[in-house]
Amino acid sequence: MSFDVAADAYDRFMGSWSRLLAPQLIDLAGVRPGQRALDVGCGPGALTGELVDRLGPAAVTAVDPSAPFVEAARARMPGVDVRQASAEALPFADGAFDAALAQLVVHFMVDPAAGLAEMARVTRPGGVIAACVWDFAGGNGPLGPFWEAARVLDGGVEDESRLAGTGEGHLAELFEAAGLREVEQATLSASREHSSFEEWWEPFTRGVGPAGSYVASLDAQRQVELRERCRSMLPPGALTVTASAWAARGVV
Repeated sequence: MSFDVAADAYDRFMGSWSRLLAPQLIDLAGVRPGQRALDVGCGPGALTGELVDRLGPAAVTAVDPSAPFVEAARARMPGVDVRQASAEALPFADGAFDAALAQLVVHFMVDPAAGLAEMARVTRPGGVIAACVWDFAGGNGPLGPFWEAARVLDGGVEDESRLAGTGEGHLAELFEAAGLREVEQATLSASREHSSFEEWWEPFTRGVGPAGSYVASLDAQRQVELRERCRSMLPPGALTVTASAWAARGVV
């Protein structure tokens, strides 16, 4: 799925969550100073920025299929090589990196196993591939209340629970299908505070990802019904949402 939306819209929708997960994914990968790292599906650059803080801009490369995201990442992180490309067709030589990471991306790849295999191709033998995906299948992703409300109002809605890697153990299976060895599984978690329901709801109106696209597909009345159903499911006033993501690490 392509995210042809403004970087600011993504930042408000998922960017804050991405920044919370980024240090955990890098730690899982074991990325350390002196290495070269590739961020696949970088978006506006949440994970890229954390890699830059640890490795320096010259040691970090990033790709994303979305032109607005590539433009934003380039502007935010001068000195980083940011290119427009898909995971399944990375424009790099074999073994160019010590590590390749994909944060909240595998479930949007056209062919996840092929995308992971391509990440392995551009990583040196003995290098590391790491990725994480929200636990949408278990209802523990940050969008859980939204999709639960949508299913109540629309029994035919296609939520994100069947996307690749979102079920327990599936991400590790994809790593193994891509030919990676010594595959390890982990669970990452993050919590975000929202000052009000309105602050929580507003990012869904910006058309980002499957959830935003679903809201945009509804007429005004159905949008109101969905919003109020979500409101009824969440506590009044300030609220804290805690989410978990499946993660995997493999060796090339």
